Amino acid sequence: MSTLVSSSDQPSSRAGAAPRQGVLDSAAFDALFRECAADVHAYLISLLGDRAAAEDATALAFERLYRSRSRLDHRRGTPRAWLFAIARNAALDELRRRRRKSSYGLGEDLGDDRASGDALEDVERRATVRDALASLPLRERELVLLKFHGQLSNGELARALGISESNAGTRLHRALTRLREHCAETGREEVA
Repeated sequence: MSTLVSSSDQPSSRAGAAPRQGVLDSAAFDALFRECAADVHAYLISLLGDRAAAEDATALAFERLYRSRSRLDHRRGTPRAWLFAIARNAALDELRRRRRKSSYGLGEDLGDDRASGDALEDVERRATVRDALASLPLRERELVLLKFHGQLSNGELARALGISESNAGTRLHRALTRLREHCAETGREEVA
């Protein structure tokens, strides 16, 4: 099944209008929603630290993608990459609304952690990662979250953040190095 309807398959709404690169059709949009909704929500929870705000931002991101689907240009990234760029912007809008000057905590409601055997170890590891992420500046935190929650390539990260691909790779490397250092300082397992 094709995820795009070519411009020749869609009637032009204006005479003489330039052909569109592709349109995300309803079936493709539905498939993208099923594939990405949980990842987008998890990314936004990690960035915003608030489940309710993350739910609102997730809905807003999909709504914005749906409204802009006629402008989708695959030369500039995949629909998934577009979605995470839109989700990032929705999160940044929310953070601006909060008008916080200092760190944006990650919240304690990120998981339903049950303490037993291996689960206790998992809880500890998640706490280490959560603390390490919270210690990063917002720009580095969002880069890491886009990479791992969004599963974006460095090229897609670059386009989402408006920076060069090599800059995205360098920033990601530095952020991951800081995460590892923070984890090592706390005496817990290293990350990735």
